[in-house]
Amino acid sequence: MSDVPRSMPLWLAMLPALATPAAASAAPNPESGVALSRLDAVQVTTRRPEDGRARAEAVARLDAAALERLAPTHANEALARIPGAWASRGSGQEQLLALRSPVLTGPGACGAFLVLDDGVPIRPAGFCNVNQLSELNLAQAASVEVLRGPGSAVHGSNALHGVVAVRPRLPGEGGGARVEFGSDNYRRALLSLDGGDRLRLDANLVDAGSFRADEGYRQQQANLQWQPASDGDTRLAFAAHRLRQETAGFAFGEGAWRDARRFGNANPEAFREADSARLVLHHVRAAGDGEWLLRPYARDESQRFLQHFNLGQPLEENGSRSLGVQTMWSNESLRVGLDVEGVEGELRQTQARALTTGTPAQNAQRPAGTHYDYAIDARQVAFFGEKQWRFDRDAITVGARLENLRYRHDNRAANGNLRDDGTPCGFGGCLYLRPADRRDAFTARSAQLGWMRSLDGGWSVGARAARAFRFPQATELYRLQRGQSVEGIGVETADSLESVLRFNGPTLRAEAVAYAMRKRDVLLRDAAGLSVPGAATRHRGVELAGTWMPDDATWLEGQLAWSDQRYAFDRLLPGGETIRRGARIDTAPEWLGGLRVGRRFGTRFEAELEGVWQGAYAIDAANTRRYGGHVLWHARLGAGLNDDWRATFRVMNLADRRYAERVDFAFGEERSFPGAGRSVFVGLERRFE
Repeated sequence: MSDVPRSMPLWLAMLPALATPAAASAAPNPESGVALSRLDAVQVTTRRPEDGRARAEAVARLDAAALERLAPTHANEALARIPGAWASRGSGQEQLLALRSPVLTGPGACGAFLVLDDGVPIRPAGFCNVNQLSELNLAQAASVEVLRGPGSAVHGSNALHGVVAVRPRLPGEGGGARVEFGSDNYRRALLSLDGGDRLRLDANLVDAGSFRADEGYRQQQANLQWQPASDGDTRLAFAAHRLRQETAGFAFGEGAWRDARRFGNANPEAFREADSARLVLHHVRAAGDGEWLLRPYARDESQRFLQHFNLGQPLEENGSRSLGVQTMWSNESLRVGLDVEGVEGELRQTQARALTTGTPAQNAQRPAGTHYDYAIDARQVAFFGEKQWRFDRDAITVGARLENLRYRHDNRAANGNLRDDGTPCGFGGCLYLRPADRRDAFTARSAQLGWMRSLDGGWSVGARAARAFRFPQATELYRLQRGQSVEGIGVETADSLESVLRFNGPTLRAEAVAYAMRKRDVLLRDAAGLSVPGAATRHRGVELAGTWMPDDATWLEGQLAWSDQRYAFDRLLPGGETIRRGARIDTAPEWLGGLRVGRRFGTRFEAELEGVWQGAYAIDAANTRRYGGHVLWHARLGAGLNDDWRATFRVMNLADRRYAERVDFAFGEERSFPGAGRSVFVGLERRFE
């Protein structure tokens, strides 16, 4: 379906750059020329971002300098620099995440990833959001860290395939203002007001159009922080997000992403409205030979959107309010902690009109009216501990976590899968099944064992074994489909083995990671939109990353990931698809890669050229249809006009390539999100002391 060759020309081009500890941010700081990240000291946790421990986890980090140069308009652009990561771009700010995984679909698939903002998960354990990365203020962040594979003992549920952690810039880290204009009526204003070491405000305002008809969004993000004292032991942080989006649906038909159909919008009525707010108190105090961390928090979020991707286009309205606290005592070798959280949530799904565009069976099974209307109370408690032993050259880390999640479900509509008026649907009954009021509890355990050894000449080697889990999401348990029951849905687990080889030299840094993982009790989504419990999959791959800095002004970076992701079960699915053991999982590219070369000219000018490679993948479970992949090139320029003013210029999709952000096969038809053509952005920035 594409003319992208499969002989890996980009692989050859990237070989000189495959070197650094996954430090996608290891390009020099424009101010100092010094690489800003060192993987051995990086740790993605729900606690402190760095503690100096030697870690076997595969972690990549984008620092503030890299994010400022990147100026991401979508999470896709940032995660394209992370080995084995793909944030598949949908309409506007929508996305589906993949970390050592295929693109996972379905309302609860986001439960396979833990997303942290300032140390706190942006959603409760059982209330994930598939578009949750849109809530993160990436353009103004101090860093983005991505842990690939199962999380550590501090992470718990949802850290199955990985962790994405964003840290905001703190008071005292500088301020500025920036305006940006781009193709398709893109406008953005960023403001950072820094009141020394006590107070800080970051605001990000976007008004964007699109190359597609009736598509665009307005988004506002803000981070406000206050420190009552300059020592930083206590900090109050508030984050808010608001999105109002006119959504473009899929482009339907084979190859629609590359012809005139890419500009159309078959669902001009589609929209998404999302609001969220988080308040977090960070407090640290000395205790014995270590310190206590206390982190209470409160969250509120709500969404309304039209499910344009489902037959009948039902309207979903959901929300939750949660209170929690994270506590941990730690010293140089030991940390133990307790997490507690309480949640109140609700969901309502209604279909305004009778479906007439499907088959007779589809029309009959999806009636107009209320599909779901329920409230949920949830309580989560977790205990964890981690111990590290350090020897002359070796470090061994052992960690474990015990976690319990309890749901209380209150169904506010009629039980079962009847119509609103109590009558049954034809063709075997209505699709949507509403369980009666009930209570459910789940307990799960995770464990990790890691080893790192320092070798001569800047080399180190390590290995890690881990078991992780994710609890069923509330939408998976109580928004059922006919033929399902709550009892058929359990805790999804993953067992992973990985090894790592690193080199850290004065001009060259390198990392190679190999992994193998098997998942059980997986809940899949088939091509007919039906959920399939009890599945199993296996995942293996190799990830390479690197940076070469021959001098303080030049950098060459790259990453490359190969993965082999397959089904580990046989089944004839309810929607008619056949899963065969050993078949490749659909929407799982075998290759993902990136290459960046940059140069600073004097003290005020810099330029960077980036290539992003996505390999081919199957778009259906039977592996009979494929998307051929693509290569995109982006260019970025920065010019310091004087000590305070700076101008930026970047061109995305430099070659104006026709490509698809994502292609899949559902309801008997190929469908895709077309990628944008060549886009130009110009910006002007004023920096404050």
